[in-house]
Amino acid sequence: MTKKGQALSVLLVSTLAFTVCFMVWMMFGVIGIPIRKTLGLNATEFGLLTATPVLTGSLIRVPLGIWTDKYGGRIVMACLMALTVPAIWMMGYATAYWHFIVIGLFVGLAGGSFSVGTPYVARWFPKNRQGFAMGVYGAGNSGAAVNKFIAPGLVVAFGWTMVPQVYAAIMLGTLVLFWLFSSSDPAHLVPSNVRFMDQLQMLKDPQVLKLCQYYSIVFGGYVGLSLWMVQYYVGEYGLDIRAAALLAACFSLPGGVLRAVGGWLSDKYSAHQVTWWVLWASWICLFLLSYPQTDFTVVTVSGPRTFHLGLNVYAFTALMFLLGIAFAFGKASVFKYISDDYPTNIGTVSGIVGLAGGMGGFVLPILFGVLMDLTGIRSSAFMLLYGVVWVSLIWMYWTEVRRTPVMGQNAPASPLSRSFAR
Repeated sequence: MTKKGQALSVLLVSTLAFTVCFMVWMMFGVIGIPIRKTLGLNATEFGLLTATPVLTGSLIRVPLGIWTDKYGGRIVMACLMALTVPAIWMMGYATAYWHFIVIGLFVGLAGGSFSVGTPYVARWFPKNRQGFAMGVYGAGNSGAAVNKFIAPGLVVAFGWTMVPQVYAAIMLGTLVLFWLFSSSDPAHLVPSNVRFMDQLQMLKDPQVLKLCQYYSIVFGGYVGLSLWMVQYYVGEYGLDIRAAALLAACFSLPGGVLRAVGGWLSDKYSAHQVTWWVLWASWICLFLLSYPQTDFTVVTVSGPRTFHLGLNVYAFTALMFLLGIAFAFGKASVFKYISDDYPTNIGTVSGIVGLAGGMGGFVLPILFGVLMDLTGIRSSAFMLLYGVVWVSLIWMYWTEVRRTPVMGQNAPASPLSRSFAR
């Protein structure tokens, strides 16, 4: 097989593996609903249940990225997938809350696959194609939507315990396919004299910390909302689990699949410009989503009149769809920053940034539950994200936008404006 053929094969089979890993990682977003009813969990306990796998998948990202640089993505990814199969299977036999928490920690290892596949795939492509390649691989985030298509049907037909059994079989089959069709190249490895602690020095880089902040929104927010949205639809709009999961997929699916488009845009227009507009689009969507269902009475000349203000299920889903697109573009643009600025440490930096994003995905569902228990307002989840986006917009403005002509007379002309000028 030619080098180009190997690169394509690696990209396709790695994307499949990541899709399955992400599907497993998001499993509690659906099966957590019947588990919550069975165990009588409040919103905070439910948030912790759904977030537990995200914790392990986040914490392991830094060492996995470093091991990928040192040993190669093929062997690290295969070992990671193999380790998750027994834990996924055992999930179907859990009965107590602490059972789910403990087993969920092991299932969460699947979430670490992102920091393995990103540097593994990127190094098979030239620099001007790495944004697109990482975007295609990152489209495996659509596993969150695949989970919403598969799991509800299994829950309704056979009960929730069937879901982990089916997912364990899918993971095992994907592991075999990955090993058969992936390749390794010794030239992609970081020299063995690079020490673990040397690579962790990247944590002191202010640029890396800023990328962590961005990614905690576009990826952490994506994970948190993917876990939270099915029960949100059930509680807010009274839908059954299948209809709720289908509508929730309107956020998860574009949030994963369109990441490849975000990679292409980042290659073409720069990671900086794409990230800036992603944050503004997210800010607008979250502002509208934050408004709670409200009834208010106005005293008119003909007497009191009551009005209702709030998003119906259609407007809400449309805004979530747009937010999913923005997050997809943002996830790709952040990793384009990494490949541009840290070409020799992609694995390490992607692991660190991925850790920040994953920790956002762990903390947010818990905070969503705490806020709902404290306020009784479901849209408080979006209020929280709205505030976090504000922080990133201000940070980006002071550190990048003030020094870069994104807008105004000195900004570089877009291809469209240049065509009109001709």
